[in-house]
Amino acid sequence: MKINDAITQRILQFCNERSLSINKLATLSMLTQSTLNNVVNKYTKDIKLLTVVRICEGLQISLSEFFDSDLFEDIDLEL
Repeated sequence: MKINDAITQRILQFCNERSLSINKLATLSMLTQSTLNNVVNKYTKDIKLLTVVRICEGLQISLSEFFDSDLFEDIDLEL
């Protein structure tokens, strides 16, 4: 799995668990809705770590909690 796909799946997983829309998560994360929509819809090919940090802040979780998933094992690091 490519890292962008894993990040997207993880975001969607947290949103589903917490009954959050992508737009609500964008607001909580202090990101524009278009930025988060571009990540989730895979229009962004190079997701910045700062974006993931802000998503974690919006979810009130740590980076280690975000990346603590089997999704990130055996990652294909090519974009």
